[in-house]
Amino acid sequence: MRDYSGDLAALGQRLTEAEKYLNAADLRVRLPRLESELSRPDLWEDTELGQRVTREYNQVKGDLDVLDGLAAALSDAETLHQLAIEEDDESVEPELRSGLARVTSELDRLEMRSLFTGEHDEHDAVCEVHAKDGGTDAQDWAQMMVRMYQRWAERRGFEFEVEDVSEGQEAGILSASFIVRGRYASGLLASERGVHRLVRISPFDSQARRQTSFASMTVVPFFEDLSGEVEIEEKDLRIDTYRSSGAGGQHVNVTDSAVRITHLPTGTVVAVQNERSQHQNKAKAMQILASKLAELQRQEREAELSAMAGKQALVGWGSQIRSYVLAPYQQVKDLRTEHETGNVSAVLDGDLDPFMEAYLRWRRAGAGGDPS
Repeated sequence: MRDYSGDLAALGQRLTEAEKYLNAADLRVRLPRLESELSRPDLWEDTELGQRVTREYNQVKGDLDVLDGLAAALSDAETLHQLAIEEDDESVEPELRSGLARVTSELDRLEMRSLFTGEHDEHDAVCEVHAKDGGTDAQDWAQMMVRMYQRWAERRGFEFEVEDVSEGQEAGILSASFIVRGRYASGLLASERGVHRLVRISPFDSQARRQTSFASMTVVPFFEDLSGEVEIEEKDLRIDTYRSSGAGGQHVNVTDSAVRITHLPTGTVVAVQNERSQHQNKAKAMQILASKLAELQRQEREAELSAMAGKQALVGWGSQIRSYVLAPYQQVKDLRTEHETGNVSAVLDGDLDPFMEAYLRWRRAGAGGDPS
């Protein structure tokens, strides 16, 4: 049997690095405090607080369980390897190789976490998709993009909440806003911020000509509570109520309860129509507005966060971050990272993780600022 000492040492080093970028020492201090919080009989008197504590506890305990499980698996492999060497027993080699492969695979998955270098990468995300150049095709493309992100969220087990939809004149949508809830949603979706270009044979052209259209994606971290960070004065707000423009069903509550809030000093506009009452729509809109205003404040404080609000320069030719080509050939290519695939249908069905990982590696390597 060959000597696996080098493999075991390399995996041990990777595990030590994982404990550093996951802040394992801090997590071990935090866990008993969270357990104490969970045991409080009055915790769930504040539902949002109870949910936040429970979510953090599950994340902290989950991270530590993974690290402890890897340490145990690596220790078992080292023991097995030592016994095999001492007894010259080659029969355990398949078991040893299998165990090392499992540890390697889990460490590969964990190392994705080291790519999240943004201050708010771990948060939920508020996203907006807007149709741009391309007329009806662009509006259809915007709707396709919303479906693509919804399918991606479903694949990852994330929650996807549509907050507002503005229907297109003939087909598709003019815009849509939605919240993606899941750990690292903001960090993952940072890769999608910018202008997306679609090239295809237009289904709206009677002569079946090739059409190029554009839609944009903006992303900001979503915060449940920013009362201590952002002050919003009532005099700075214009609040309008209206009947929702969506198609109803599971995503839009078609009543007169939809709310649009305009923050006059900054021109920031937020609309929500998905909740069950005008009061709930206003409360959600205020949360989203606070998240957007907090993002603007962070841009002013720290230049390196200036791209996080999805601020874009020229929209259209030459400004896109990614191209989706359906004709005359099949290809999706990210113009920042050069990552590409010929399986366009899979990407449009939510297979975005390879593009997101390539972007995170590109970002960590300092390949340049977000062009959006």
